[in-house]
Amino acid sequence: MATAVSHGEIDLLRHQARLTRAVLRMNVDGVTQEESLIQPRPEGNCLNWVVGHLTCIYNKSLPLVGQEPVVAPGSLDRYDRGSPPITDASEARDLGELLATFERVDDRYDAGLAALPPEALDRPAPFSPSNDPNETVRSLLGTILFHQAYHAGQTGLLRRAAGKEGAIK
Repeated sequence: MATAVSHGEIDLLRHQARLTRAVLRMNVDGVTQEESLIQPRPEGNCLNWVVGHLTCIYNKSLPLVGQEPVVAPGSLDRYDRGSPPITDASEARDLGELLATFERVDDRYDAGLAALPPEALDRPAPFSPSNDPNETVRSLLGTILFHQAYHAGQTGLLRRAAGKEGAIK
């Protein structure tokens, strides 16, 4: 019985990740490189940084789902947690490149989730963003997917800050 529930959990995790991807796609559709660099006021990160951040976090956590990172470690550090907002256009990667990389990383993340043995969810996590000594793969995946959805939601506001109509009606 537990195995059926775990397979259901993995399907739910995959569904959540697919929804995040769909929201991101809708919110960045038609946004130019220049528009992706508009800074929210009074503070925050631009859309370009958020897309790079989503890519960075998934890429770094691919080993959690048994997959190799798509891009070399450190290559997305400009977009990692705690990095400052992008205020100089020369520091930003091309939005189209970031989106293509996100798609490749997300595809690999989905493949890793699909192949994840249900019993892996109960294993101790290799790291814990909240320093929880009882972190499991299940709870860490939940945190990562919440993180991704949170930032994907921000892209809707950043789209509007760039002067675009909202993409989700």
